[in-house]
Amino acid sequence: MGVFSYSDFRFQVLDVYDDQLKMIVPIAVSNSRFSFTLFAIWANNPNDPDGQYVEQVWKALQRYDALIKNKRTILIGDFNSNTIWDRPRREGNHSAVVKKLAAKGVHSLYHYYFNQVQGSELHPTLYLYRKKERPYHLDYCFASNDFLKRLTKVEVGEFETWSAYSDHMPLIISFK
Repeated sequence: MGVFSYSDFRFQVLDVYDDQLKMIVPIAVSNSRFSFTLFAIWANNPNDPDGQYVEQVWKALQRYDALIKNKRTILIGDFNSNTIWDRPRREGNHSAVVKKLAAKGVHSLYHYYFNQVQGSELHPTLYLYRKKERPYHLDYCFASNDFLKRLTKVEVGEFETWSAYSDHMPLIISFK
């Protein structure tokens, strides 16, 4: 996982980072005019007996609850989850994550922009094993209401352009 800035924004991993959650990293993003909290997410921890994918995001929501607010908050990355794989009796499935974030005023920008329902996405963000016939939507950008109001565009990279580089397509979010 990498987080890069091609501007005057600077990054600082927050002191509350819990390395038990390995690849869910809370980062202070700031420049002289604006600051916000970014959660860089790769939901993958094969060593966790509670589950390695969406369960990691669920645990992070519990651990970092006080940092996730309806202002100046973004959670972005590979969540390795979708409602199509929800296990009904599992507390921390994808739908539970979406619901908990929505209760805090944090929403999926893709779903908002394209007026999509979770689990019925029109634009895949992953082609499993780089096979066009194995499309899924597993990558998300959830953001607080203040970012939602500034949203201008959401794009998902095209298979033909990006599959040479990864099985994941970029999710490109633009704000005014």
